Amino acid sequence: MDDLQLGAVIRAVRKKRGLRQEDLARLSGVSHATISLVERGHCEKLSLRTVRRIAAALDVRAEWLARWRGGELDRLLSRRHSALAESFAAFLLSQPDWTVEAEVSFSIYGERGVIDQLAWHEATACLLVVELKTALVDFNEMLGTLDRKRRLARTIAAERGWRPALVSVWLIVADTHTNRRRVRDHRVILGSRLPCDGRQLRSFLLQPASARSGLAFWPNANGRSTRPSVEPPGVRTDSR
Repeated sequence: MDDLQLGAVIRAVRKKRGLRQEDLARLSGVSHATISLVERGHCEKLSLRTVRRIAAALDVRAEWLARWRGGELDRLLSRRHSALAESFAAFLLSQPDWTVEAEVSFSIYGERGVIDQLAWHEATACLLVVELKTALVDFNEMLGTLDRKRRLARTIAAERGWRPALVSVWLIVADTHTNRRRVRDHRVILGSRLPCDGRQLRSFLLQPASARSGLAFWPNANGRSTRPSVEPPGVRTDSR
């Protein structure tokens, strides 16, 4: 969707709902002039956050398709995700008594998806659901997906003969300035759903005595380094 198409959608939905540009400006917390710019397809000087606020005020979900003149964006993103997965899996397997399965697909009563990594600690019957992200985009969708995977995790584990007493969830995020900023911007909701951070990850893996949920930043997601991380970088308290 380009800027002109987005402007046309915003204008059409606004009129369908019987709103003036002034009304939409008030609902989205921006100026009348900004609404006019968007509807005329002039979004180049506006922040992505501003455009999303305007769309959200109309219950419109704005999605963008990124294009690169170098092509092969899917392969580039896949390499970064694979590098992140390889590094974290190596770290998990270096911890005592943990086994890991990657790309665990499931289909349970119509609910389908893939768990990036499913780890099992036999001694404590602890199951760990790992979600890997090289970039953070839609936090509501991401947290909803994590909740769904947590809810279905026992059933998925039972198919492998695992009977978990505990189910933990960790979100592992590529350590970039943009991702850290995004986490700071959403620290309230993330802190309530994923209260633990990278500093607590190793101690949890060494002694998974209780169910834990957390977020940890992770290096080596650029697809260039072949040396696995053996120590989580830790999340500063001001990052959450």
